[in-house]
Amino acid sequence: MKKLLVLLMGIALVIAIAACGNKDTKSAGSTTSPAPSAAQTGGQQVVLKATNYKFDQTEYRVKKGEPVTITLDNSQGVHGASIKEFKVNLDNGNKTVTFTPDKAGSYPINCSIMCGSGHANMKTTLIVE
Repeated sequence: MKKLLVLLMGIALVIAIAACGNKDTKSAGSTTSPAPSAAQTGGQQVVLKATNYKFDQTEYRVKKGEPVTITLDNSQGVHGASIKEFKVNLDNGNKTVTFTPDKAGSYPINCSIMCGSGHANMKTTLIVE
């Protein structure tokens, strides 16, 4: 009788643990939804394509006062992107950010992850018009 009771309690415990694991998996999946599109945000899209020691463009242009969604695409190597003036910091864990630039000007975008010998020269510019 005691063995049966212990066995049933063990099965109940396994089911409870498995159910908790499924809840966590579902909630984690729901928080990693894809970035909103330009149509959804009503704004502009900028894709920073990073390869070893350079971004694909020397400058990216956006309009002041309109939402901008910036996405980091590491085509080659592991890189990050930082725009200090707008507190933007992208990396493999955080590849997309949306913000609204409130001041016109030129803002440096630097690689924020040490990526090798050409890291110091891995720069581009965000121009807000």
